[in-house]
Amino acid sequence: MSGNEKPSILTPSSQNTLLNGGLAQNTNIINSKIIYKSEVMNQMIKMVDRVAPSSATVLVLGESGTGKELVAHAIHEKSNRADKPFVAINCGALRETLLESELFGHERGAFTGAYARKVGLAEAANGGTLFLDEIGELSPGIQAKLLRFLQEGEIFRVGGKDPIKVDIRLVSATNRELEKEVVKGNFREDLFYRINTIMIQSPPLRRRKEDIPSLVEHFLTKTRHGFLNQGRRMSDEAMKILMKYDWPGNIRELENTCERVQILSDGHIIMPDDLPEQIINPEMKIMMDDYDPTMTLHDLEKRYILKALGYFEGNKTQAANALGITIKTLYNKLHEYGEFDKFAVHSRPSK
Repeated sequence: MSGNEKPSILTPSSQNTLLNGGLAQNTNIINSKIIYKSEVMNQMIKMVDRVAPSSATVLVLGESGTGKELVAHAIHEKSNRADKPFVAINCGALRETLLESELFGHERGAFTGAYARKVGLAEAANGGTLFLDEIGELSPGIQAKLLRFLQEGEIFRVGGKDPIKVDIRLVSATNRELEKEVVKGNFREDLFYRINTIMIQSPPLRRRKEDIPSLVEHFLTKTRHGFLNQGRRMSDEAMKILMKYDWPGNIRELENTCERVQILSDGHIIMPDDLPEQIINPEMKIMMDDYDPTMTLHDLEKRYILKALGYFEGNKTQAANALGITIKTLYNKLHEYGEFDKFAVHSRPSK
């Protein structure tokens, strides 16, 4: 799901088995979004069903691209808050000052450019569910304010003096090992225990490969490009290649791959040659250029980061994972290079 799309709302009690209509038999689907038939996913959904009716905070763990936000949606829609707002914010996409304003709101005149009062997302989620994605990227200052909010059930807008009572159910997600971050001093221990009353693991695609055929069929049928090349089918040979690949970018990488081959393949049947080279030959290594005495380390870093973004077709989460840096570091680098607008959130780079 791209950052420009409104998040899908999963309907309660919508888990079912499709016997026709394109998806294979015994494939479970929740509102055409969470698709599975693997036992590991079945166990996860059972956990969601048990947890959702409570008011406990939930921490969804999993690698990037495994669908953690969809898990959060499912928890919300199976809870007694289903008729209230579900509000999501990506903690790694915004700088600290902007994140505080987005999360808690601000009063008119609180800072330069604050021409009117702004209601924050925590307040907008009142009565419903607040989903904090990439919570491991929060700065110490925001962590302290979030902890106070969870303890007291009230917020202060930036520049405001009066507390505002807010009732939300918090669901968080991260691809970091927060326990290690606590030991390192990067994440508050008291906040860690506040947000993880219940932990749910969103499994990587390599642990649920039996779901790949159903997911591929879904992505090829439900294209984001209207009726463009709908109905194309993956050949048996191409599917075998997809099943062997480990999918480091998980569901998001699989969806992007299906979108690409759907657009670029020549025939109705998608053949192995239509697949991206890194999936056909995943053992290929990226070769570094020879030393160039005219290039500074800064220029080399910039070139390599932009090459990584190009390789992953603008997907910053996959690029950050491959580069071994956090998504927040990548955002900061793009701001530093003046390339942030070119690589808009969850979109391919603009020409």
